[in-house]
Amino acid sequence: MSNFKLATLTIIRVVINTAYRMIYPFLAVFARGLGVDIHVVSGLVANRAIAGAVTPFFFPFIETRGRKFGMSLGLGLFVLAMGIVALFPSLTTLGIALILAMVGKTIFDPSLTSYIADHVSYEKRGTAIAVSEFAWSLAFILGIPAVGWLIATSTWSAPFWILGILGFVALTFILLTLQDSTKPTHHADGVFGAVKAIITTPTVLVAFSIGMCITSANEVVNLMFGVWLEDSFKLQIAALAGASAVIGLSELGGEGLVALFVDRIGKVRAAGVGIIGNCIAAVLLPIIGRTELGALTGLFFFFITFEFTIVSIIPLISEVMPTARATTLSFAGAAHFIGRAIGALLAPTLYALGFGVVTGAAVGFNLVGLIAVWYVSKHHD
Repeated sequence: MSNFKLATLTIIRVVINTAYRMIYPFLAVFARGLGVDIHVVSGLVANRAIAGAVTPFFFPFIETRGRKFGMSLGLGLFVLAMGIVALFPSLTTLGIALILAMVGKTIFDPSLTSYIADHVSYEKRGTAIAVSEFAWSLAFILGIPAVGWLIATSTWSAPFWILGILGFVALTFILLTLQDSTKPTHHADGVFGAVKAIITTPTVLVAFSIGMCITSANEVVNLMFGVWLEDSFKLQIAALAGASAVIGLSELGGEGLVALFVDRIGKVRAAGVGIIGNCIAAVLLPIIGRTELGALTGLFFFFITFEFTIVSIIPLISEVMPTARATTLSFAGAAHFIGRAIGALLAPTLYALGFGVVTGAAVGFNLVGLIAVWYVSKHHD
């Protein structure tokens, strides 16, 4: 795969991820523009998450049609989502758009990662996938400020116009330039044969549990660190602004470290190193977080080790069942959603017992994930 094509595909992911991530910092802005309570828009976000969790069951019908079809379908749904809000801005169209864009993203991302895996050998795949994952942090660092500028100079729905146009350009690029390297094959056991193979293969399921555990560990801290900063320093706006910058930079740093090291030290070993590092960061966070600088420093190390781990396991997942690569990656994504749901449900209760309990729970989840990494190491890589 050429560097130009990889860079272009990464830019396309920046557009999609910007649309996904913009709802969080501008939740109140969207609610105010629609004239509704913030909890109403939060409910739409929850509906989006549910939609993302069921997408893997579509993949047996999508994967056999090829990576180009999957990416085109994902982008088509994305353009439709952006377009209906741009043309008819309302609470109803926003709710529909969030679901359509989520389904589009959860179809596009595994199809893109599978396309990269089809064209890059496993020995070099970690770097290529890590480069495509830069799109996650770049959406936060570059895309979100651009969205903020558009909203400030126009209306809350203005970003949907621009993102829709960029999505259409991206769809045109995919349709005109991409070719699948192999002819799609149908599973011998029928359309859901790949799903059956996935859920009956212990190594694949254990590999999924790595992502589920580490996202649970991340989410308990992710949801509560803002409350912790407010309670600790009474500097909500300044502290949260600083924390947002720290998280964006740490995500970028984690993806960069994966690009540099994951293929050199091995995917399984990299995941293990990342989890251990995240455990250390979680233990240190309440200890060094007695000052604002210490808290932000601790959060930086916590999020950079998480990002390093989560990106390291993607090339690993891409190879545990290569005959159903996109479907496997899609189910891995669903495991991440489950992990975040577990963390979100537990976080408030844990925080009521103290932030040290929150980080302790993160360590616990991580240790279960580390056991899963050990199991996979005995059967893979």
